[in-house]
Amino acid sequence: MLIKVARRWFAKDMAIDLGTANTIIYVDGRGIVLNEPSVVAIDNDTAKQVRAVGQAAKNMLGKTPGGINVVRPMRNGVIDDYRVTEQMLNHFIRKVHGAKWFTPGPRIIICVPTSASSVDRRAIHESALAAGATKVFLLEEPMAAAIGCNLPVQEPIGSMVLDIGGGTSEVGVISYGGLVYGKSVPVGGDAFDQAIVDYVRQKHGIAIGETTSERIKKQIAVAHVSLISEEQEVQVSGQHVAQGAPRRFALSSADIHEAILRPAEEIVKGVSQGLEKVPPDLAADIAERGIAMTGGGSLVSGMDLLIQEKTGVSATISEDPLTCVARGCGQALQFVDRQNLGIFA
Repeated sequence: MLIKVARRWFAKDMAIDLGTANTIIYVDGRGIVLNEPSVVAIDNDTAKQVRAVGQAAKNMLGKTPGGINVVRPMRNGVIDDYRVTEQMLNHFIRKVHGAKWFTPGPRIIICVPTSASSVDRRAIHESALAAGATKVFLLEEPMAAAIGCNLPVQEPIGSMVLDIGGGTSEVGVISYGGLVYGKSVPVGGDAFDQAIVDYVRQKHGIAIGETTSERIKKQIAVAHVSLISEEQEVQVSGQHVAQGAPRRFALSSADIHEAILRPAEEIVKGVSQGLEKVPPDLAADIAERGIAMTGGGSLVSGMDLLIQEKTGVSATISEDPLTCVARGCGQALQFVDRQNLGIFA
């Protein structure tokens, strides 16, 4: 009884978008309170002690001495390193929730990819419990994205959502409070970054780092040929592979379009497969209403145009796509007691 009273007055339920690239936390009554990279810096010389988490750890990428390893404990939206994920979650939850003796741990709802296995889901569940949650619920990402886009998920209307995250792109069709179709495409923003790294190495013989490729993507990446501009270019610094010396050179939007076209088309292929597999009546709804796009990858210029060109269905980028899944997951907190909308413990 005492715990229930304490929860009512002090504990705040949380929703977590535990992504490959970023972790976003939504607190009931407060909204988005944390948005940091899913990155951890570990000191291998002191029994793998955590040195930094989140943005502080990401700032260390490519710049650490040999004894410190900067890692991403999430891969393709699921846990790749259980111990490090638990420590990262613990850090983020304490940063948001605090650690007062009279405050019970929060109830937490976490988004999972549709492709997550029962083992993956159990690992996420147990990591959150170990990090301080009193109860953990899971919600599939397409449903969270659809809620965050304010789509009519409870109505008998077909709604399609595409969430382009860091490790995966989630394609989902929702109708009448359930996920009719869901698919995880193992391509996302990280694949764009890697494609740029590979392109620069092959075409220019120069090695660039993850941080540089991400900056290039944000500045001049275009997914549709109509948006290529000769005036769009960025100055890049890297290391010449053969000579080992630093080099500075320019990349154009045409270069980056060529680099990212293959992963962009893989995402479009996943959308096309979803359109082919849904019932005709739902497909008709989607043709009329279009596809809602969320996630950081949706901000790559021309992704919406490429989808429309290849599928014949209009695509619209949602408002604030980077936090759409977390906000949708947060709105789903009101349904955790009823375990509606596909929420499960």
